[in-house]
Amino acid sequence: MALRWRIAALVAAATCAVAAAVGVLVHHASRDRELSQARDTARTTLDRAALIYARTGGVQGSGAVMDAPGLPGGLRRLVERGHQGTQFTGGPGGPAMWAARPAPDGQVLSVHVDMNTPMRDIGALDTNIVLAGLVTTAVVLPLGVVTAERMSRRLRTAAATARRIAAGDLDARISADPRPHDEIAEISGAVDSMAAALQERLRGEQRFTADVAHELRTPLMGLVTAAELLPPGEAAGYVRDRVRVLSTLVEDLLEISRLDAGAEEADLSPCPLGPVLEEAIARTGLFAQLLTPGDDDGDRTADAGSGATVCTDPRRLERIVANLVVNAHRHGREPVEVTVAADGRTVTVRDHGSGFPDDLLEKGPQRFRTGVRERGRGHGLGLTIAVGQARVIGAALEFGNAPNGGAVATLRLPEGPVDRPIHD
Repeated sequence: MALRWRIAALVAAATCAVAAAVGVLVHHASRDRELSQARDTARTTLDRAALIYARTGGVQGSGAVMDAPGLPGGLRRLVERGHQGTQFTGGPGGPAMWAARPAPDGQVLSVHVDMNTPMRDIGALDTNIVLAGLVTTAVVLPLGVVTAERMSRRLRTAAATARRIAAGDLDARISADPRPHDEIAEISGAVDSMAAALQERLRGEQRFTADVAHELRTPLMGLVTAAELLPPGEAAGYVRDRVRVLSTLVEDLLEISRLDAGAEEADLSPCPLGPVLEEAIARTGLFAQLLTPGDDDGDRTADAGSGATVCTDPRRLERIVANLVVNAHRHGREPVEVTVAADGRTVTVRDHGSGFPDDLLEKGPQRFRTGVRERGRGHGLGLTIAVGQARVIGAALEFGNAPNGGAVATLRLPEGPVDRPIHD
């Protein structure tokens, strides 16, 4: 059950409970008052009748009777023991208050006060209290629903903002408007403060990464030049290879820093998808089959001129596909296939290795983490860059594993205008 309905039900239950408690208290207070008044009236009448009986020897005109047949048995036994008393009865004759005392000649002198009217008034009062409780509940319940809905809406807003922050949107805030000073406002303020602190910390880390990569660039260029001047040999080749890896790592770090800072902007233009994919594969220097919807047997490579025209940034699209192909070769097994779906906007890169690790499928790529050992070695930056570049061009990059084995990366390009001329 939703929180607002729980609160509304609680308000309704509390209202009914209060109305019932008030009704019971009023009922008993009214009944006790009427009984007390009737008891006093009966006693007064009985005392007056006793005086008349003592002076005249009779009770005519006093309102009392001798040995009344309707006298309650308990009250009669009390009088027979020589005591005076009163008793309320609700017998067939209707509610009544009896008062009795012993007469000098051994008889029982009693007074009967009819209480039909007071008890009827109390019954009417009970009915009015019930109606008032129902009306109060009918009025309070909508107010409780409205109040609970406002509280629930604020909580849902806080939860949605927290989910956005968890998804990476550190600019998300619950509200910039003044809020009531209550517990929900404290939660909202705490979430906003947490997001601001997390954003500032992340920006500091991004600045540090960018500064380190930038400062390494100049000495690294000198190192690259020095490595090229080394005489041929096995050691020189190893040094050149390590320098090249280090240079690639620094460039990747700089690219990630720009992506994290939001400094990258896409230069969108209509372009044929097939040639862009072929160029991306060629850049890697690795083999990958490029397949299109016409390749029904999956064994023929696609024609370079085939495929739809898409509106995207070709340089960034090449970067994404190249990183996916390199990742497939480095961490998976051949054959590596790049497939264009029938819609002309979905590109799939698949290898036939052990597949992506569960941690990557659950949380997405994380820099400097390559997953399980079977996926090979690397810096874990290629997929991170691919995801960032896909976000820049408005595409969605999804990761999964094929049922029969192998990692599958699916790039879904957005729909866009393609009416501008294409310049080759």
